[in-house]
Amino acid sequence: MSQNISPMEIALQEAGQAALRGEVPVGAVIVIRETGEVIAAAGNRVEEWKDATAHAEMLVMKEASQKLNQLRLENCDLYVTLEPCTMCASAISHSRIGRVFFGAYDPKGGGIEHGARFYEKETCHHKPEVIGGMREEECAKQLKEFFVKLRD
Repeated sequence: MSQNISPMEIALQEAGQAALRGEVPVGAVIVIRETGEVIAAAGNRVEEWKDATAHAEMLVMKEASQKLNQLRLENCDLYVTLEPCTMCASAISHSRIGRVFFGAYDPKGGGIEHGARFYEKETCHHKPEVIGGMREEECAKQLKEFFVKLRD
């Protein structure tokens, strides 16, 4: 993966590839904070794998943990094109990811700024820094176009 492309651009590309596979177009990337090195990138594979947990965020966390041979990803940042759901927000917390950058807000299924607001709960052991709305219009457009085509 090229270091000349921003992590969110890579996530958008992964989301585009997911859409081509018939998946909801969500892409995610994990970056080592100090170096900016992209160590994992993926798009949703829920439909393809018939696995409700195969969200882009879950896939990149697993790949990053395997590559780094560690459970905790404290020195890593996550970029994702859509606000993570509660399942992913919980996994992000358990992985101890330092920062989460997401694109489109998800009023229906989001678990950070919407819905469960997982990081605001007393039972949340680790709350990453969260920056929402990164390239929001682009990320939202990709999702809207996918669902328009799906309904046609």
